[in-house]
Amino acid sequence: MAKWISVLPADELSAGMTKVLALDQIELLLINIAGEFFAIENRCSHDGGELNGGEICAAEITCPRHGARFNIKTGAVLSAPAFENIATYPVRIIDNEVQVFLHEK
Repeated sequence: MAKWISVLPADELSAGMTKVLALDQIELLLINIAGEFFAIENRCSHDGGELNGGEICAAEITCPRHGARFNIKTGAVLSAPAFENIATYPVRIIDNEVQVFLHEK
């Protein structure tokens, strides 16, 4: 079932910071870029390694294992060795609570 899930107060994740979230058997990486929040699957499509700890520059994240790059806003793969996009999840702020929308399975 698709649903919005509150994950943390917005003021607990400062700009430039990330947080790993385990929600409904999905591990997400929540990212605050200049006060705007994004949620991506915390898994590189190249080999399944975690994206957490990867360098973030503007709206791109680089996999810390092999250097594949992804667009944080769209999930689009930007460089090899990955060739498949990663999943992204809508995020909203309601009454200072960060909420992530989980898709139906």
